[in-house]
Amino acid sequence: MIRLLALVLLLAHPRATLAHTFEPALLDLRERDPGVFDVVWRPPGKESGAVLPGDPPLAPLLPASCRELGRLGTSEDGSEERTAFRVDCGPGRLRGERIGVPGIAGSRVDAIVRLTWNDGHAVSGVLRSDSAEFVVPEEPSGGMLRLGAPARTVAWRYLELGVAHILRGYDHLLFVIGLFLLVGATRALVTTISAFTIAHSLTLAAAVLGLVDVPSAPVEALIALSIVVLARELTRTPEEAPTLTRRYPWAVAFTFGLLHGLGFAGALAETGVPADQIPLALVAFNLGVEAGQLLVVVVLVALAAGLRRHLPAWPWLRRFPAYAMGTLAVAWTIERILRFWQVTA
Repeated sequence: MIRLLALVLLLAHPRATLAHTFEPALLDLRERDPGVFDVVWRPPGKESGAVLPGDPPLAPLLPASCRELGRLGTSEDGSEERTAFRVDCGPGRLRGERIGVPGIAGSRVDAIVRLTWNDGHAVSGVLRSDSAEFVVPEEPSGGMLRLGAPARTVAWRYLELGVAHILRGYDHLLFVIGLFLLVGATRALVTTISAFTIAHSLTLAAAVLGLVDVPSAPVEALIALSIVVLARELTRTPEEAPTLTRRYPWAVAFTFGLLHGLGFAGALAETGVPADQIPLALVAFNLGVEAGQLLVVVVLVALAAGLRRHLPAWPWLRRFPAYAMGTLAVAWTIERILRFWQVTA
């Protein structure tokens, strides 16, 4: 019953079938003089699979008050995958204006918007298929960060980001639900979830600090494959001999957590980390991820306890969520491999 309930909660979300692949586009605006910004636009990488061959190119749309002053060039290899130009947006300096990327609505693309003024204040946001515009705040408060920002502000911002990221990353979330289905509401549950958090914290920190650099496409495919492996374990019957996964679920969570941490790194690196408070930002982000995971588990445990007596204990009903989860993960794995193959072929 718990397994069925967990799967229903996940699949009830309208975007649950879109696994999280966070290699977004980036729109970076830096003010050099009052109202004059250097703009860098980098569309999503081809290896991300977010944009398929034949899709129209994406380009940022700045407010009508912005007048282009000239091009600053392309990326170092001469390609058009990264463009830079300078604009004059007038005395308003983009306060209260809307920034968008036409074509992102209804697509698989996310876009990070980062805006830094010459006084050190900065603001960032994420454009998604259901939120294709970013409104620049009127005043330098309410979420803006700058170099030297108070530690409390940095901690709260990255704590929120961690919670949001685990709840929006459906493949990571499905893996956590799979761990819950494997362990159940036992004392080993917190240990298993915490082992997953510790592991992805290590690889996340290593990636953000530049100690490791792994292409995102194979990482995302392997993350989907880790869910397949977990789903296979959930299909085993009680009569079968217990495997290492059953006996040491925390070890499996830790092992695959190292892989999932590389997937988390894209979100944190692209959003930006204050250079003077990197350790604090990393700790707060990971605490947010842990809080998001435990929130999901608490909801599952509470609902399962309330419904346990109302669902029949049919064997097929017990295994159905495992097969459904495995099918979804296999589809993600094949999709990501094929997209990577199309790009590199």
